[in-house]
Amino acid sequence: MSARALTDCDGVLAAIDVEAPAERAFQALTSAEVEQWWGAPGLYRMAGWRSDLRVGGSWRVDVCMPDGAVLPASGEYLIVRAPHRVTLTRRYDWDHPTLGRRKTIVTYRFQPNPRGTRIVVRQEAFGSLNAAEEHASGWERTLNLLAAYLTRPAGAEIAA
Repeated sequence: MSARALTDCDGVLAAIDVEAPAERAFQALTSAEVEQWWGAPGLYRMAGWRSDLRVGGSWRVDVCMPDGAVLPASGEYLIVRAPHRVTLTRRYDWDHPTLGRRKTIVTYRFQPNPRGTRIVVRQEAFGSLNAAEEHASGWERTLNLLAAYLTRPAGAEIAA
């Protein structure tokens, strides 16, 4: 099943079912493991993940673009209920074309189901339809990358 995302102008709701336990999906989304799967050749990749996974703790990652540009993103954890929920702020530390440096709120929910886990992402406070629509397609792509990563055979390499 592919990820699906919708927007209501100021928020995005995206979801995917993965064949992995909630604990495994939680780990892949909240640790330096994001550097292994979040991104794609010719698109961008994540590097330099730093995180203090606790309420009030901060996180930071560099989005590395194919042209060599490094675009940092950061935020703070608001809710941490491993392995079921994480809510955090997210901000680009550069002038994003549709968001600028606006802070948004992202919630990841991990709901066990008979085949594994449903991962639901809600991102809100975009302030514009363009920003929400752009991020809706981004969450579909990101959740599909995560599902492929979580279900790859043991020892299989991820394309760089």
